[in-house]
Amino acid sequence: MITQEQREKLRGWFAGRLPDDLFEELVEVTVDREEITVVGRIPGPKLAEGVSEAEREAAVEGRIQEFRERTRETRVGVAREAEHQFRRKVSWGVECAGQRALFTHVAAPVMTRLRQPERQVLDTLIAGGVARSRSEALAWCVRLVQKHTDDWLAELRDSLEHVERVRAQGPDAEQD
Repeated sequence: MITQEQREKLRGWFAGRLPDDLFEELVEVTVDREEITVVGRIPGPKLAEGVSEAEREAAVEGRIQEFRERTRETRVGVAREAEHQFRRKVSWGVECAGQRALFTHVAAPVMTRLRQPERQVLDTLIAGGVARSRSEALAWCVRLVQKHTDDWLAELRDSLEHVERVRAQGPDAEQD
């Protein structure tokens, strides 16, 4: 867990390091123990009025793919610097015309022990076609909890940041 100040410094580093013409706007920089995800806004494709939704979606997907290929070398260079400095992998994403796409990003394995009632929940999700595996079912459950507990998780993160600030002021802080 990192503090809000550390998160702001990280976002500031990317805002200062990214070329001005890479994104229209730096939308989001998120971080956890393994990964930093950088999402920026890119301009949508110019389309004639009245185009179908299918054409619009295909044009946006094409714009995102074009951006990904065209900027790969620049993004890899920035990612290498950031990975060296922050000791985390860097992933990229874009927002374009209301659509968000994440490029290759970390899928970190998480080991857990579940008792039979919890395994039965996962197996029911598999049987119902919601997931193809227990891993996918567990990820689905985590996303569901995340969706319905944003306020609670935000409050918990704030509390953890306070704990980190207090620890940083402790007697061992000078040794770091």
